[in-house]
Amino acid sequence: MDTKDATNERTRKNEREEDSFSDDDVAVHSVRFKRKKIDAGEQGQASAAGGASDNGVTTAASGAGATAGKGSGLYLDTIRRYMLDFDFEKVCSVSLSNLNVYACLVCGKYFQGRGTTSHAYFHSLHENHHVYINLNTLKVYVLPDSYEVTDTSLDDIKYVLDPRFTHAQVKALDKNSGQSFDLNRKPYIPGFIGLNNIKSNDYVNVVIQVLAHIPPIRDYFMLQKFDDRSELVRRFGTLVRKIWNPSAFKGQVSPHELLQEISNASNRQFKLTEQSDPLAFLSWFLNTLHKDLGGTRKKGSSIIYSTFQGELSIETQPIDPKAVKGADLTFNSDSAITKTKSPFLFLALELPPPPLFHDELEKNIIPQIPLTTILSKYDGKTLQESVADLKKFQITRLPNYIILHIKRFSKNSFAKEKNPTIVTFPIKNLSMAEFVADPEKEKVLGLQYDLLANITHEGDPSIPNTTSYKVHLQHRAKEQWHQIQDLFVEEINAQMIFLSESYIQIWERKTPN
Repeated sequence: MDTKDATNERTRKNEREEDSFSDDDVAVHSVRFKRKKIDAGEQGQASAAGGASDNGVTTAASGAGATAGKGSGLYLDTIRRYMLDFDFEKVCSVSLSNLNVYACLVCGKYFQGRGTTSHAYFHSLHENHHVYINLNTLKVYVLPDSYEVTDTSLDDIKYVLDPRFTHAQVKALDKNSGQSFDLNRKPYIPGFIGLNNIKSNDYVNVVIQVLAHIPPIRDYFMLQKFDDRSELVRRFGTLVRKIWNPSAFKGQVSPHELLQEISNASNRQFKLTEQSDPLAFLSWFLNTLHKDLGGTRKKGSSIIYSTFQGELSIETQPIDPKAVKGADLTFNSDSAITKTKSPFLFLALELPPPPLFHDELEKNIIPQIPLTTILSKYDGKTLQESVADLKKFQITRLPNYIILHIKRFSKNSFAKEKNPTIVTFPIKNLSMAEFVADPEKEKVLGLQYDLLANITHEGDPSIPNTTSYKVHLQHRAKEQWHQIQDLFVEEINAQMIFLSESYIQIWERKTPN
Protein backbone atom coordinates (compact mmCIF):
# COMPACT_ATOMS: atom_id res chain seq x y z
CA MET A 1 0.00 0.00 0.00
CA ASP A 2 1.54 3.34 -1.07
CA THR A 3 1.54 6.53 0.99
CA LYS A 4 -1.56 7.99 -0.66
CA ASP A 5 -3.59 4.81 -0.15
CA ALA A 6 -2.48 4.60 3.48
CA THR A 7 -3.47 8.22 4.08
CA ASN A 8 -6.88 7.66 2.51
CA GLU A 9 -7.42 4.53 4.61
CA ARG A 10 -6.53 6.41 7.81
CA THR A 11 -8.94 9.17 6.85
CA ARG A 12 -11.76 6.66 6.22
CA LYS A 13 -10.98 4.93 9.51
CA ASN A 14 -11.11 8.22 11.41
CA GLU A 15 -14.45 9.04 9.78
CA ARG A 16 -15.87 5.67 10.74
CA GLU A 17 -14.64 6.03 14.31
CA GLU A 18 -16.04 9.52 14.77
CA ASP A 19 -19.41 8.48 13.33
CA SER A 20 -19.73 5.44 15.67
CA PHE A 21 -21.54 6.63 18.82
CA SER A 22 -22.45 4.49 21.80
CA ASP A 23 -26.14 3.83 22.60
CA ASP A 24 -25.97 6.42 25.40
CA ASP A 25 -24.48 8.99 23.03
CA VAL A 26 -27.20 8.37 20.46
CA ALA A 27 -29.91 8.71 23.13
CA VAL A 28 -28.46 11.96 24.45
CA HIS A 29 -28.02 13.44 20.99
CA SER A 30 -31.49 12.33 19.88
CA VAL A 31 -33.12 13.96 22.92
CA ARG A 32 -31.12 17.15 22.40
CA PHE A 33 -31.96 17.25 18.69
CA LYS A 34 -35.67 16.58 19.25
CA ARG A 35 -35.80 19.27 21.93
CA LYS A 36 -34.28 21.77 19.48
CA LYS A 37 -36.76 20.78 16.80
CA ILE A 38 -39.65 21.27 19.24
CA ASP A 39 -38.27 24.66 20.30
CA ALA A 40 -37.73 25.64 16.68
CA GLY A 41 -41.24 24.49 15.79
CA GLU A 42 -42.76 26.53 18.59
CA GLN A 43 -40.71 29.53 17.50
CA GLY A 44 -41.85 29.00 13.91
CA GLN A 45 -45.52 28.84 14.94
CA ALA A 46 -45.17 32.01 16.98
CA SER A 47 -43.45 33.73 14.09
CA ALA A 48 -46.11 32.55 11.64
CA ALA A 49 -48.79 34.01 13.91
CA GLY A 50 -47.19 37.38 14.42
CA GLY A 51 -44.25 37.61 12.03
CA ALA A 52 -46.07 38.34 8.78
CA SER A 53 -45.80 41.84 7.46
CA ASP A 54 -48.74 43.97 6.42
CA ASN A 55 -48.41 42.88 2.81
CA GLY A 56 -48.41 39.19 3.77
CA VAL A 57 -44.67 38.52 3.30
CA THR A 58 -43.27 36.14 5.92
CA THR A 59 -40.25 37.43 7.82
CA ALA A 60 -36.82 35.77 7.66
CA ALA A 61 -37.23 34.49 11.22
CA SER A 62 -40.47 32.70 10.42
CA GLY A 63 -38.96 31.20 7.27
CA ALA A 64 -36.00 29.85 9.20
CA GLY A 65 -38.24 28.43 11.91
CA ALA A 66 -40.51 26.79 9.39
CA THR A 67 -37.68 25.02 7.55
CA ALA A 68 -35.23 24.36 10.38
CA GLY A 69 -34.30 20.77 11.05
CA LYS A 70 -31.86 18.09 10.07
CA GLY A 71 -30.35 18.98 6.71
CA SER A 72 -30.89 22.72 7.00
CA GLY A 73 -29.30 23.47 10.36
CA LEU A 74 -30.34 25.60 13.32
CA TYR A 75 -27.10 27.52 13.66
CA LEU A 76 -26.36 28.81 10.15
CA ASP A 77 -27.06 32.36 11.32
CA THR A 78 -24.05 32.07 13.68
CA ILE A 79 -21.59 31.69 10.79
CA ARG A 80 -19.17 34.61 10.56
CA ARG A 81 -17.74 34.72 7.06
CA TYR A 82 -15.36 37.57 7.83
CA MET A 83 -13.54 35.24 10.27
CA LEU A 84 -12.88 32.57 7.64
CA ASP A 85 -9.46 32.21 6.02
CA PHE A 86 -8.82 28.98 4.15
CA ASP A 87 -5.35 29.89 2.84
CA PHE A 88 -3.34 28.52 5.73
CA GLU A 89 -2.00 25.04 6.39
CA LYS A 90 -4.94 22.74 6.99
CA VAL A 91 -3.86 21.27 10.32
CA CYS A 92 -5.63 20.99 13.64
CA SER A 93 -4.89 23.97 15.89
CA VAL A 94 -4.56 21.60 18.86
CA SER A 95 -3.06 18.31 17.64
CA LEU A 96 -1.34 19.76 14.52
CA SER A 97 -2.59 16.73 12.58
CA ASN A 98 -3.57 17.17 8.93
CA LEU A 99 -5.98 14.21 8.93
CA ASN A 100 -9.73 14.78 8.88
CA VAL A 101 -9.55 18.49 9.65
CA TYR A 102 -12.64 20.65 10.10
CA ALA A 103 -12.94 24.44 10.15
CA CYS A 104 -15.21 26.11 12.67
CA LEU A 105 -17.39 28.44 10.62
CA VAL A 106 -17.92 30.71 13.61
CA CYS A 107 -14.32 31.52 14.61
CA GLY A 108 -12.36 30.07 11.68
CA LYS A 109 -10.12 27.76 13.75
CA TYR A 110 -9.18 24.27 12.53
CA PHE A 111 -9.85 21.11 14.54
CA GLN A 112 -9.41 17.41 13.92
CA GLY A 113 -12.40 15.05 13.73
CA ARG A 114 -15.99 15.48 14.91
CA GLY A 115 -16.50 12.42 17.11
CA THR A 116 -17.33 12.63 20.82
CA THR A 117 -13.63 12.70 21.79
CA SER A 118 -12.50 15.04 19.03
CA HIS A 119 -11.16 18.57 19.42
CA ALA A 120 -13.98 19.97 17.27
CA TYR A 121 -16.57 18.29 19.51
CA PHE A 122 -15.13 19.84 22.68
CA HIS A 123 -14.77 23.21 20.97
CA SER A 124 -18.47 23.14 20.10
CA LEU A 125 -19.36 22.50 23.76
CA HIS A 126 -16.93 24.93 25.36
CA GLU A 127 -17.33 27.85 22.92
CA ASN A 128 -20.91 27.23 21.79
CA HIS A 129 -19.71 27.16 18.17
CA HIS A 130 -21.76 24.63 16.27
CA VAL A 131 -21.13 24.74 12.48
CA TYR A 132 -18.08 22.98 10.95
CA ILE A 133 -16.93 22.17 7.44
CA ASN A 134 -14.69 19.27 6.48
CA LEU A 135 -11.80 20.85 4.58
CA ASN A 136 -11.45 17.81 2.34
CA THR A 137 -15.00 16.67 1.56
CA LEU A 138 -16.61 20.14 1.96
CA LYS A 139 -19.43 18.56 3.98
CA VAL A 140 -20.91 20.76 6.70
CA TYR A 141 -21.97 19.42 10.12
CA VAL A 142 -23.60 20.76 13.25
CA LEU A 143 -21.85 19.75 16.46
CA PRO A 144 -22.16 18.29 19.03
CA ASP A 145 -25.23 16.66 17.41
CA SER A 146 -23.08 15.62 14.43
CA TYR A 147 -25.68 15.83 11.70
CA GLU A 148 -24.89 16.98 8.18
CA VAL A 149 -26.29 20.23 6.87
CA THR A 150 -27.19 20.65 3.21
CA ASP A 151 -28.18 24.21 2.49
CA THR A 152 -27.56 26.36 -0.58
CA SER A 153 -26.60 29.30 1.63
CA LEU A 154 -23.32 27.44 2.31
CA ASP A 155 -22.32 27.25 -1.35
CA ASP A 156 -20.31 30.48 -1.25
CA ILE A 157 -18.17 29.14 1.60
CA LYS A 158 -17.52 25.90 -0.26
CA TYR A 159 -16.59 27.87 -3.38
CA VAL A 160 -14.13 30.08 -1.53
CA LEU A 161 -12.54 26.99 0.04
CA ASP A 162 -12.20 25.21 -3.29
CA PRO A 163 -13.08 27.38 -6.31
CA ARG A 164 -13.99 25.49 -9.47
CA PHE A 165 -14.39 26.82 -13.00
CA THR A 166 -16.07 25.55 -16.16
CA HIS A 167 -14.35 25.60 -19.56
CA ALA A 168 -16.57 28.49 -20.60
CA GLN A 169 -15.64 30.51 -17.51
CA VAL A 170 -11.92 29.94 -18.05
CA LYS A 171 -12.21 30.86 -21.70
CA ALA A 172 -13.83 34.17 -20.73
CA LEU A 173 -11.20 35.18 -18.11
CA ASP A 174 -9.22 37.43 -20.44
CA LYS A 175 -12.39 39.04 -21.80
CA ASN A 176 -13.96 40.06 -18.49
CA SER A 177 -13.32 43.67 -17.55
CA GLY A 178 -15.65 43.97 -14.56
CA GLN A 179 -14.76 44.27 -10.90
CA SER A 180 -15.74 42.01 -8.02
CA PHE A 181 -16.36 42.97 -4.40
CA ASP A 182 -15.25 41.25 -1.21
CA LEU A 183 -17.25 40.99 2.03
CA ASN A 184 -16.29 44.54 2.95
CA ARG A 185 -17.54 45.78 -0.43
CA LYS A 186 -13.97 46.57 -1.39
CA PRO A 187 -13.50 46.23 -5.17
CA TYR A 188 -10.89 43.94 -6.68
CA ILE A 189 -10.11 42.53 -10.11
CA PRO A 190 -10.06 38.71 -10.33
CA GLY A 191 -6.59 37.65 -11.40
CA PHE A 192 -5.02 40.88 -10.10
CA ILE A 193 -5.08 40.42 -6.36
CA GLY A 194 -2.24 40.67 -3.87
CA LEU A 195 -0.36 37.77 -2.33
CA ASN A 196 0.62 38.08 1.31
CA ASN A 197 4.35 38.37 2.05
CA ILE A 198 4.50 36.29 5.22
CA LYS A 199 8.16 37.01 5.87
CA SER A 200 10.49 37.19 2.86
CA ASN A 201 8.61 35.32 0.15
CA ASP A 202 8.23 38.15 -2.38
CA TYR A 203 10.52 36.19 -4.73
CA VAL A 204 7.92 33.39 -4.77
CA ASN A 205 4.95 35.74 -5.07
CA VAL A 206 6.13 37.33 -8.33
CA VAL A 207 6.71 33.92 -9.92
CA ILE A 208 3.26 32.64 -8.88
CA GLN A 209 1.63 35.81 -10.25
CA VAL A 210 3.39 35.33 -13.58
CA LEU A 211 2.48 31.65 -13.96
CA ALA A 212 -1.14 32.42 -13.03
CA HIS A 213 -1.29 34.74 -16.07
CA ILE A 214 0.22 32.47 -18.71
CA PRO A 215 -2.96 31.16 -20.41
CA PRO A 216 -1.99 27.52 -21.07
CA ILE A 217 -0.52 27.12 -17.55
CA ARG A 218 -3.40 28.97 -15.87
CA ASP A 219 -6.12 27.14 -17.81
CA TYR A 220 -4.55 23.72 -17.22
CA PHE A 221 -4.28 24.16 -13.47
CA MET A 222 -7.73 25.69 -13.18
CA LEU A 223 -9.53 22.92 -15.05
CA GLN A 224 -7.67 19.72 -14.23
CA LYS A 225 -8.19 17.58 -11.14
CA PHE A 226 -5.00 16.44 -9.48
CA ASP A 227 -6.17 13.79 -7.02
CA ASP A 228 -3.38 11.45 -8.13
CA ARG A 229 -0.65 14.09 -8.26
CA SER A 230 1.77 15.51 -5.71
CA GLU A 231 0.74 17.88 -2.94
CA LEU A 232 2.79 20.61 -4.65
CA VAL A 233 0.73 20.29 -7.84
CA ARG A 234 -2.57 20.27 -5.94
CA ARG A 235 -1.72 23.31 -3.83
CA PHE A 236 -0.47 25.30 -6.80
CA GLY A 237 -3.67 24.53 -8.71
CA THR A 238 -5.79 25.64 -5.74
CA LEU A 239 -3.84 28.90 -5.42
CA VAL A 240 -4.23 29.70 -9.12
CA ARG A 241 -8.01 29.21 -8.85
CA LYS A 242 -8.14 31.44 -5.77
CA ILE A 243 -6.24 34.20 -7.57
CA TRP A 244 -8.95 34.21 -10.26
CA ASN A 245 -11.89 33.70 -7.86
CA PRO A 246 -14.62 36.29 -8.61
CA SER A 247 -16.41 35.56 -5.31
CA ALA A 248 -13.61 35.90 -2.75
CA PHE A 249 -14.33 36.93 0.84
CA LYS A 250 -11.13 39.02 0.74
CA GLY A 251 -9.48 40.74 -2.20
CA GLN A 252 -6.15 39.09 -1.39
CA VAL A 253 -4.75 35.59 -1.00
CA SER A 254 -2.13 34.08 1.29
CA PRO A 255 0.20 31.55 -0.41
CA HIS A 256 1.01 30.01 2.99
CA GLU A 257 -0.11 26.46 2.11
CA LEU A 258 1.91 26.41 -1.12
CA LEU A 259 4.93 27.96 0.60
CA GLN A 260 4.94 25.22 3.22
CA GLU A 261 4.93 22.56 0.52
CA ILE A 262 7.62 24.38 -1.49
CA SER A 263 9.84 24.40 1.58
CA ASN A 264 9.24 20.69 2.14
CA ALA A 265 9.61 19.63 -1.48
CA SER A 266 12.83 21.63 -1.98
CA ASN A 267 14.41 20.33 1.24
CA ARG A 268 14.20 23.88 2.60
CA GLN A 269 16.17 25.34 -0.29
CA PHE A 270 13.37 27.90 -0.56
CA LYS A 271 12.04 29.19 2.74
CA LEU A 272 9.39 31.60 3.97
CA THR A 273 11.89 33.42 6.18
CA GLU A 274 14.75 34.03 3.75
CA GLN A 275 14.63 35.91 0.48
CA SER A 276 15.97 33.99 -2.48
CA ASP A 277 16.45 34.43 -6.22
CA PRO A 278 13.18 34.26 -8.22
CA LEU A 279 15.06 32.81 -11.19
CA ALA A 280 16.44 29.94 -9.10
CA PHE A 281 12.98 29.36 -7.69
CA LEU A 282 11.29 29.52 -11.11
CA SER A 283 13.79 27.01 -12.54
CA TRP A 284 13.26 24.59 -9.65
CA PHE A 285 9.50 25.05 -9.65
CA LEU A 286 9.01 24.46 -13.38
CA ASN A 287 11.22 21.36 -13.39
CA THR A 288 9.51 19.97 -10.28
CA LEU A 289 6.04 20.56 -11.72
CA HIS A 290 7.15 18.91 -14.96
CA LYS A 291 8.37 15.84 -13.10
CA ASP A 292 5.33 15.66 -10.79
CA LEU A 293 2.99 15.88 -13.80
CA GLY A 294 4.62 12.79 -15.30
CA GLY A 295 6.88 14.65 -17.70
CA THR A 296 9.91 13.02 -19.29
CA ARG A 297 12.79 14.30 -21.40
CA LYS A 298 10.61 14.12 -24.50
CA LYS A 299 9.39 17.32 -26.13
CA GLY A 300 5.89 18.26 -25.03
CA SER A 301 5.67 15.54 -22.37
CA SER A 302 4.03 17.96 -19.90
CA ILE A 303 2.23 21.29 -19.99
CA ILE A 304 5.49 22.87 -18.78
CA TYR A 305 7.54 21.65 -21.74
CA SER A 306 4.80 22.30 -24.32
CA THR A 307 4.58 25.89 -23.08
CA PHE A 308 8.19 26.95 -22.46
CA GLN A 309 10.61 24.52 -24.11
CA GLY A 310 12.54 25.60 -27.17
CA GLU A 311 15.74 24.36 -28.81
CA LEU A 312 19.18 25.82 -29.42
CA SER A 313 21.95 24.99 -31.86
CA ILE A 314 25.38 25.32 -30.20
CA GLU A 315 28.71 25.42 -32.01
CA THR A 316 31.76 24.96 -29.79
CA GLN A 317 35.51 25.17 -30.40
CA PRO A 318 38.36 25.15 -27.85
CA ILE A 319 40.18 28.46 -27.57
CA ASP A 320 43.52 28.38 -29.39
CA PRO A 321 46.21 28.78 -26.72
CA LYS A 322 48.37 30.56 -29.32
CA ALA A 323 45.72 33.19 -30.01
CA VAL A 324 46.81 36.76 -29.33
CA LYS A 325 45.10 38.22 -26.27
CA GLY A 326 42.80 41.10 -27.11
CA ALA A 327 42.41 40.03 -30.73
CA ASP A 328 38.97 39.66 -32.28
CA LEU A 329 37.35 36.36 -31.43
CA THR A 330 37.00 34.00 -34.40
CA PHE A 331 36.70 30.29 -34.98
CA ASN A 332 39.97 28.71 -36.14
CA SER A 333 39.35 27.16 -39.54
CA ASP A 334 42.02 24.54 -38.83
CA SER A 335 40.30 23.22 -35.69
CA ALA A 336 37.19 21.08 -35.41
CA ILE A 337 33.86 22.65 -34.45
CA THR A 338 31.46 20.62 -32.33
CA LYS A 339 27.78 21.09 -33.18
CA THR A 340 25.05 20.08 -30.75
CA LYS A 341 21.38 20.81 -30.13
CA SER A 342 20.05 21.48 -26.67
CA PRO A 343 16.54 22.14 -25.30
CA PHE A 344 16.02 25.23 -23.16
CA LEU A 345 13.41 26.71 -20.82
CA PHE A 346 15.26 30.04 -20.35
CA LEU A 347 17.42 32.29 -22.49
CA ALA A 348 20.15 34.02 -20.46
CA LEU A 349 21.14 37.51 -21.58
CA GLU A 350 24.38 39.23 -20.49
CA LEU A 351 24.52 42.95 -19.84
CA PRO A 352 27.62 44.95 -20.81
CA PRO A 353 29.68 46.11 -17.83
CA PRO A 354 28.49 49.48 -16.53
CA PRO A 355 30.97 52.39 -16.64
CA LEU A 356 33.33 52.36 -13.68
CA PHE A 357 33.80 56.11 -13.53
CA HIS A 358 31.66 59.14 -14.37
CA ASP A 359 32.63 62.76 -14.75
CA GLU A 360 30.70 65.48 -13.00
CA LEU A 361 28.20 65.86 -15.84
CA GLU A 362 27.53 62.13 -16.24
CA LYS A 363 27.24 61.05 -12.62
CA ASN A 364 23.44 60.66 -12.79
CA ILE A 365 23.31 58.94 -16.16
CA ILE A 366 22.14 55.32 -16.06
CA PRO A 367 23.39 53.24 -19.01
CA GLN A 368 20.75 51.82 -21.37
CA ILE A 369 20.79 49.05 -23.94
CA PRO A 370 18.14 47.71 -26.36
CA LEU A 371 16.86 44.20 -25.72
CA THR A 372 17.62 43.22 -29.33
CA THR A 373 21.30 44.06 -28.73
CA ILE A 374 21.72 41.58 -25.91
CA LEU A 375 19.58 39.06 -27.81
CA SER A 376 22.23 39.07 -30.56
CA LYS A 377 23.96 36.39 -28.50
CA TYR A 378 21.58 34.00 -30.28
CA ASP A 379 22.01 35.22 -33.85
CA GLY A 380 24.34 32.35 -34.81
CA LYS A 381 27.15 34.80 -35.61
CA THR A 382 28.20 36.44 -32.36
CA LEU A 383 30.94 34.50 -30.56
CA GLN A 384 30.71 33.99 -26.80
CA GLU A 385 33.81 33.22 -24.79
CA SER A 386 33.53 30.73 -21.93
CA VAL A 387 36.35 29.43 -19.71
CA ALA A 388 38.12 27.39 -22.38
CA ASP A 389 35.81 27.51 -25.39
CA LEU A 390 34.31 29.76 -28.00
CA LYS A 391 30.59 29.26 -28.64
CA LYS A 392 27.91 30.33 -31.07
CA PHE A 393 24.21 30.05 -30.25
CA GLN A 394 21.16 30.07 -32.48
CA ILE A 395 17.54 29.19 -31.86
CA THR A 396 16.31 26.25 -33.92
CA ARG A 397 12.83 26.03 -32.36
CA LEU A 398 10.95 28.87 -30.74
CA PRO A 399 8.63 28.12 -27.79
CA ASN A 400 5.19 29.67 -27.52
CA TYR A 401 6.35 31.50 -24.39
CA ILE A 402 9.94 32.70 -24.06
CA ILE A 403 11.47 33.26 -20.63
CA LEU A 404 14.32 35.79 -20.75
CA HIS A 405 16.75 36.06 -17.85
CA ILE A 406 18.64 39.35 -17.77
CA LYS A 407 21.80 38.60 -15.80
CA ARG A 408 22.16 41.54 -13.41
CA PHE A 409 23.98 40.03 -10.47
CA SER A 410 27.60 39.05 -9.94
CA LYS A 411 29.71 38.23 -6.92
CA ASN A 412 33.13 39.50 -5.98
CA SER A 413 35.25 38.68 -2.98
CA PHE A 414 33.25 40.96 -0.73
CA ALA A 415 29.60 41.21 -1.77
CA LYS A 416 26.94 40.67 -4.39
CA GLU A 417 26.82 43.40 -7.03
CA LYS A 418 24.06 44.50 -9.39
CA ASN A 419 24.39 45.91 -12.88
CA PRO A 420 21.94 48.87 -13.04
CA THR A 421 21.79 49.03 -16.85
CA ILE A 422 18.28 49.72 -18.12
CA VAL A 423 17.07 47.41 -20.88
CA THR A 424 14.74 49.06 -23.39
CA PHE A 425 12.23 46.99 -25.31
CA PRO A 426 8.94 47.19 -27.20
CA ILE A 427 5.78 46.15 -25.38
CA LYS A 428 4.48 44.52 -28.55
CA ASN A 429 5.85 42.94 -31.72
CA LEU A 430 9.33 41.91 -30.63
CA SER A 431 10.72 40.15 -33.71
CA MET A 432 12.80 37.00 -33.21
CA ALA A 433 13.46 36.53 -36.94
CA GLU A 434 17.20 37.30 -36.80
CA PHE A 435 17.78 34.89 -33.92
CA VAL A 436 16.35 31.69 -35.47
CA ALA A 437 18.12 29.35 -37.87
CA ASP A 438 15.13 28.95 -40.21
CA PRO A 439 12.88 32.04 -40.12
CA GLU A 440 10.61 30.76 -42.90
CA LYS A 441 9.84 27.59 -40.95
CA GLU A 442 9.11 29.48 -37.74
CA LYS A 443 7.10 32.13 -39.62
CA VAL A 444 4.20 29.68 -39.90
CA LEU A 445 3.78 29.65 -36.11
CA GLY A 446 4.83 33.25 -35.59
CA LEU A 447 8.06 35.23 -35.25
CA GLN A 448 6.72 38.14 -33.21
CA TYR A 449 6.13 38.25 -29.46
CA ASP A 450 4.27 40.54 -27.05
CA LEU A 451 5.41 41.19 -23.48
CA LEU A 452 3.29 39.20 -21.01
CA ALA A 453 5.12 39.73 -17.71
CA ASN A 454 8.08 41.71 -16.39
CA ILE A 455 9.71 40.89 -13.03
CA THR A 456 11.91 43.67 -11.67
CA HIS A 457 14.42 44.05 -8.85
CA GLU A 458 14.80 47.06 -6.59
CA GLY A 459 17.44 47.84 -3.99
CA ASP A 460 21.08 47.09 -3.27
CA PRO A 461 21.81 43.34 -3.00
CA SER A 462 24.92 44.03 -0.93
CA ILE A 463 22.78 45.46 1.90
CA PRO A 464 20.61 42.85 3.67
CA ASN A 465 16.83 43.36 3.82
CA THR A 466 16.80 46.26 1.36
CA THR A 467 15.77 44.52 -1.85
CA SER A 468 12.37 43.64 -3.26
CA TYR A 469 10.75 42.17 -6.36
CA LYS A 470 7.76 43.47 -8.30
CA VAL A 471 5.92 42.20 -11.35
CA HIS A 472 4.17 43.97 -14.21
CA LEU A 473 1.14 42.22 -15.73
CA GLN A 474 -1.40 43.35 -18.29
CA HIS A 475 -5.17 43.16 -17.91
CA ARG A 476 -5.94 41.88 -21.41
CA ALA A 477 -9.59 42.94 -21.58
CA LYS A 478 -8.75 46.55 -20.65
CA GLU A 479 -5.19 46.59 -22.04
CA GLN A 480 -4.16 48.15 -18.74
CA TRP A 481 -0.85 47.27 -17.08
CA HIS A 482 -0.69 46.62 -13.33
CA GLN A 483 2.23 46.61 -10.94
CA ILE A 484 1.98 44.04 -8.14
CA GLN A 485 4.24 43.88 -5.10
CA ASP A 486 2.93 41.41 -2.54
CA LEU A 487 -0.44 42.86 -1.36
CA PHE A 488 -0.11 46.12 -3.30
CA VAL A 489 -1.77 46.24 -6.70
CA GLU A 490 -1.84 49.42 -8.74
CA GLU A 491 -2.33 50.52 -12.32
CA ILE A 492 0.81 51.65 -14.11
CA ASN A 493 1.46 53.48 -17.35
CA ALA A 494 3.08 51.20 -19.94
CA GLN A 495 5.88 53.74 -20.48
CA MET A 496 6.89 53.37 -16.82
CA ILE A 497 7.79 49.71 -17.30
CA PHE A 498 10.94 50.66 -19.23
CA LEU A 499 12.31 52.60 -16.27
CA SER A 500 12.57 49.55 -14.03
CA GLU A 501 15.46 47.12 -13.74
CA SER A 502 14.00 44.11 -15.53
CA TYR A 503 15.25 40.76 -14.30
CA ILE A 504 12.91 38.13 -15.78
CA GLN A 505 10.59 38.62 -18.74
CA ILE A 506 7.99 36.35 -20.33
CA TRP A 507 7.06 36.96 -23.95
CA GLU A 508 4.00 35.50 -25.66
CA ARG A 509 4.04 34.36 -29.27
CA LYS A 510 1.63 36.09 -31.63
CA THR A 511 -0.22 33.81 -34.00
CA PRO A 512 -0.09 35.08 -37.61
CA ASN A 513 -3.44 36.30 -38.96
